[in-house]
Amino acid sequence: GKHKRHGMNVQVLTDPFGRLLWTSPALPGSTHDLTATRQHGSTAARQHGIIEALADAGLKCWADKAYQGAGGPVRVPFRGSRLKRWKRRHNTTHAKIHCLGERAIATLKGWRLPRKLRCSTNRITNVAKAVLVLHHASA
Repeated sequence: GKHKRHGMNVQVLTDPFGRLLWTSPALPGSTHDLTATRQHGSTAARQHGIIEALADAGLKCWADKAYQGAGGPVRVPFRGSRLKRWKRRHNTTHAKIHCLGERAIATLKGWRLPRKLRCSTNRITNVAKAVLVLHHASA
């Protein structure tokens, strides 16, 4: 189903309870998550600047290992298989907090259209915005 089709990378922000607050404009699926959050500029597909916005607002965020090296307000788990006890505890606590964001992503993917959609990122951005609005309207 996905072979030779457009993939997408959509960044998501949630509140501390795991409710979907914001979805970014879609980028090609080959875009690394850390690259997607750091891009900023004048075009819609490159204005994410999530890390800078969180730092300016004094907010922290919990992300997965793909955001290693993001710095600032982004909290990521420790990498490796032979971690000290305190690092394992940190990763456990991190996973408990991070799972709320994953719940929001599951909410977004729960709508059938984003799962089946394989078109240009411009159309996917509009669909993601519509799903976010419909999600809030149905809640």
